[in-house]
This record gives sequence, C-alpha cells and structure tokens, in this order.
Amino acid sequence: MVELNVNRIRQILPHRYPFLLLDKVVECKPGVSLTAIKNVSINEPFFQGHFPQQPIMPGVLIVEAMAQASAVLGLSVDAGAEHRNKLYYLVGVDKARFRKTVGPGDQLMIEVEFIKVRRNIWRFSCVAKVDNAIIADAELLTTIADPEH
Repeated sequence: MVELNVNRIRQILPHRYPFLLLDKVVECKPGVSLTAIKNVSINEPFFQGHFPQQPIMPGVLIVEAMAQASAVLGLSVDAGAEHRNKLYYLVGVDKARFRKTVGPGDQLMIEVEFIKVRRNIWRFSCVAKVDNAIIADAELLTTIADPEH
C-alpha cells in the first residue's frame, strides 16, 4: 500500500491550481485500487458562481476528481520510462449518478478500482463519498497518449 501527499501527486499529474482536485492519496494498491481525498474549502473558485447563496461543488468537478484519481492509479502500473511525458485523457463516462451535494467543509473520499484495459482504453469504477455516504459513482474510460500540441 502506498500513500501520496500533494507534492507527490503534482509529480504524477500535470494539473495545477485551481484544477488539481486531489489533496492526498491515502491508499494505493498499484494496478488494483486507490483511495484519495479532496478537501472542499469555501475558497474554491467555483463557489463564487455555483451557487453563491448555497455553494455546491459542480458534479462535473466531482467526475474530474475521480478521473484524476483514476489517472494516478493507472500510472501506478505504467509509470515506466515509456509513459514519461504522456497524459491520461478522459474518453468516456458511463453509469454516472449523483446522489447528494458536496459543499464547503466536506471531505470528498474517492475510491477507484481498476476494471480492465483493452486496446489502450482503461476502465475504472469510481465512487465518491462524504462521511461514508455515497455522493456520486461512475465508470470512467481513459486512454494514455502523447500530449496534443
């Protein structure tokens, strides 16, 4: 099992503020599963407009946090030299469901499980929770490729 702080996550993912949506990986079983944390703060830039009177984290950003966690898990297997300078791209979202809202002060726990890879398309099962209650879940499809210029 591996734990990663935000500095290590920044070495793995190209995302930066305000779009790096993982604060910590609390557990990673390379090639199998990963659990990550996103601490949701009132200082998040999206809360200024979504919705100012009742701040709610946009569902698409919850999916993005799950995609970033999936990329960390995927790269935990294929972190060799041939994948240096490559990017994980989100290519599909299947079976997405949003059950509750996420707001300031919540700690989003993201659980990812690797399902399979076929023809360079990686499939992951993702669940986002707050206080052990399921907030959202989806199956994400990603691919690894050279950055587009």
